[in-house]
Amino acid sequence: MKKDKVVFAIVLAAVAAWVGNESEAQSGKPAKGQSPGQYESWMRYGGGPDNIHYSTLKQIKRANVHRLAVAWSYDTGDAFDGSEMQCNPVIVGGVLYATSPKLRVFALDAATGKERWSFDPNEGRKPQRMRNRGVTYWESGPERRVFFGYRQWLYALDARTGQPVNEFGMAGRVDLRAGLSRDQQTVTIALSTPGIVYRDLLIVGSLVSEGLPSAPGHIRAYDARTGRLRWTFHTIPHPGEYGYETWPKDAWQYSGGANNWSGMALDVKRGLVFVPTGSASFDFYGANRHGDNLFANTLLCLDAATGKRKWHFQVVRHDLWDRDLPCAPALVTIKRNGRSIDAVAQITKSGHTFVFERETGKPLFPIENRKVSTQGVDGEQVADTQPLPLLPPPVARQELTEAMLTKRTPEAHAAVLERFRQLRSTGQFEPPNLQGVIVFPGFDGGPGWGGAAFDPAMGVFYANSSEVPCILRLVERPKQNVPSGRGLYERNCASCHGTDLQGSPPEFPALVTISSKFNEAELRALIRNGTGRMPGYPTLGEAALQSLIRYVVAREDVKTGYEELAPSPLDLKYTMDGYNRFLDPDGYPAVKPPWGTLNAIDLNKGEIVWQIPLGEHPELAAQGLRDTGSWNYGGPIVTASGLVFIGATNYDKKFRTFDKATGKLLWESVLPFAGNATPATYAANGRQFVVIAAGGGKRGGSSGGTYVAFALPEGTLKETRRR
Repeated sequence: MKKDKVVFAIVLAAVAAWVGNESEAQSGKPAKGQSPGQYESWMRYGGGPDNIHYSTLKQIKRANVHRLAVAWSYDTGDAFDGSEMQCNPVIVGGVLYATSPKLRVFALDAATGKERWSFDPNEGRKPQRMRNRGVTYWESGPERRVFFGYRQWLYALDARTGQPVNEFGMAGRVDLRAGLSRDQQTVTIALSTPGIVYRDLLIVGSLVSEGLPSAPGHIRAYDARTGRLRWTFHTIPHPGEYGYETWPKDAWQYSGGANNWSGMALDVKRGLVFVPTGSASFDFYGANRHGDNLFANTLLCLDAATGKRKWHFQVVRHDLWDRDLPCAPALVTIKRNGRSIDAVAQITKSGHTFVFERETGKPLFPIENRKVSTQGVDGEQVADTQPLPLLPPPVARQELTEAMLTKRTPEAHAAVLERFRQLRSTGQFEPPNLQGVIVFPGFDGGPGWGGAAFDPAMGVFYANSSEVPCILRLVERPKQNVPSGRGLYERNCASCHGTDLQGSPPEFPALVTISSKFNEAELRALIRNGTGRMPGYPTLGEAALQSLIRYVVAREDVKTGYEELAPSPLDLKYTMDGYNRFLDPDGYPAVKPPWGTLNAIDLNKGEIVWQIPLGEHPELAAQGLRDTGSWNYGGPIVTASGLVFIGATNYDKKFRTFDKATGKLLWESVLPFAGNATPATYAANGRQFVVIAAGGGKRGGSSGGTYVAFALPEGTLKETRRR
């Protein structure tokens, strides 16, 4: 009863806040400090350079959102087994620019969905699953360009025709492998999340391997006209640079990662770019990278014109848990003691929100340097403290206990309880060991790459979160001398694809049937060149390459011809036994629901306004187990007219609208495939549209390639205008 009263009080407070702000919100007027028209378009990934996923468009609102219907759909025709589509499209001048599952780039008429042009960088190659979250649009005078990443290439296309811009790089593209202080032929790099434009600079991060060898995660700015490299920031500092002493002295020559794969935010007025980074490679054992490892797991504030560091905050020291900063931060304005403060809010995989003054990096809520266990495996040096914000409260549960284990069925409970008692579960930052520790939320848990939405009128941050535990267990790697195909596989491939080749789909696919997907020539190219998060192995000798292929394809364990190699800092003693989710025997999470949530956080006060389950498992709902929440991928958007739009839910494939003040469900529609992407909203020909990429492909879901745009029916619009 007491809990019910608290919830009721929170809802009343939220409604009161909404009533107080409703006249401003419904008017569609920009909040204080915003320029007119700033939030009426969707010209950048995340809506605008500040990445707050916000729109002042008000045609679709609480009173009529239930009338939304499909206005148009566009089937890319590019889906294939296991493909995904995470693109947040951009819309400029009535044209929508986006990517397909095969990374074909296209332009559509934003009002009708009719294709205007298409560019295919595959050049006849067999497509592989590569994540891509969209494109970057740039214009200056008569020039209009679309930038996007394909494998190691950064392309510039003419926004009017879709053809490569010859003046950019070499025939319209730049090789991202150049300038990495490594042998260009031995590194694997890609660009999965669009870069950001500042004046005539295109600032980009990268997607690199999470194992070793791995490319370093330099932040780089290219001339938007010529493709010439203008500045570089080393996230693994070189000698003489700030933070160099937080690594072994030669780490900059062999370590990798600390990359920005999740996007950036830009303060245009101040000329500041905010860059979140991921963990250093190898993610789970750091005997070759003793120290805090700046600037891995860090929110960086850089001068956008020069790349010079202004300030930084490291969210995880010496990361051993794959705690990448999973999304671009949001540039927000909050109220404190009656005054407005320009701030930056960064949400994390653990469900915490860090909020800093934008110019100085001063925390706006208290941060505790918490003492943590340092009992790592041999060779490891675990950081003894980790920073955690005391406010706002985390949006995800922080420690898995016996009382939280599933009771979906007695059999499921008994099975997970037995497994739980074999593991260590002490909350955040339990060092990895050989028995297994629980990471909760999991490796892709908490808020993900979709990021959060911010309502500047109400000061509320909206974030979705997944709550599925994972099991992290270290195992010894085979010795450097690997005389057979099996040894080579176990040394280099098993940590992602498993010793049994079953993988952890969809991030790390099973290899047991790989011969049905790739012929030998294609396999050779894949192993040599790598793809996405998989590193390439161009230095493998012919005998070794052949023995590895024979083991993967036919489980034949033949000699490699390898000889004993000299010790190397890449030769780590331990790896991990796969990205294992803690599930019950039927494949559902081992923890009690909710398994996914949508949350509203008041950033002025540091309080959670409301939290609701997000998503269902249709087969469980049919049995009466509803509102469980589910894994969710992609983020929300929020409008001044009172709405939060979100797809993201993996199993029910629904696209939903909630009341931003209370979390009440107002409308939903089933998509042809799961909408594992962040939607966008825009106006064209007098109508407001909301569009989402429905690509599926996650967690065993079917793969598709359809963009679906919703709008109010024309008759509804005429009726609204008369009123």
